[in-house]
Amino acid sequence: MKYDTILFDADDTLLDFKRAEHDALKMTLIGFSLPTEREITDTYSRINDGYWKALERGEVTKDQLKVRRFGDLCSHFGFDRDPVSMARAYESNLATMTYLLDGAEELCRDLSEKYRIYIVTNGIKSVQEGRLGGAAIKKYFIEAFVSEEMGCEKPRREYFEAVSRRIPDFDKAKTVIIGDSLSSDIKGGINFGIDTCWFNPSGKNAPDGMNITYTVSSFDEIREIFLG
Repeated sequence: MKYDTILFDADDTLLDFKRAEHDALKMTLIGFSLPTEREITDTYSRINDGYWKALERGEVTKDQLKVRRFGDLCSHFGFDRDPVSMARAYESNLATMTYLLDGAEELCRDLSEKYRIYIVTNGIKSVQEGRLGGAAIKKYFIEAFVSEEMGCEKPRREYFEAVSRRIPDFDKAKTVIIGDSLSSDIKGGINFGIDTCWFNPSGKNAPDGMNITYTVSSFDEIREIFLG
């Protein structure tokens, strides 16, 4: 068997983050007596994604991200609310959202019988621990490495080095990362020198020259590669 260790991204690879984000945001907006129209939730998603990309590039801190995304949302729509309070409420709501993508539990169960599997996720420690702790897949993972706890985010090499030090008998040649994000999971894996499996159910195009080991569009294709 070529690999003995699989590093799994969490959000939009195993966990349904889009659904979790939508529901947690709606709960937060309702809690602050604000409207929940789709234009508002879609705008938040765009703002939030932009801040996470900025975090990956080292342009903002995690604490800035938590609050500024709500500050920008309030400014955009003219809401007179405290972004710090909204950020706290949102994190609390999001920590309860443990939605899995269809088939994720079965895939993790089967892979765990042949491989050591770990979670590698960018995120806020309390939120990710809450979501993963309540998810049915938790029992199949040896450990979850949340970027806030590790002190840096994917795709930084330092993140992967810190993860490798926490995994007994870690061997780059026997490790693969599976994730949906080209900018964090795949770029990070390539820069660190491990094989990569891009989970790409929407059929996006990868940049020319990006040396991705595997590209898959479904859990069935992951099964074919790693379970035969």
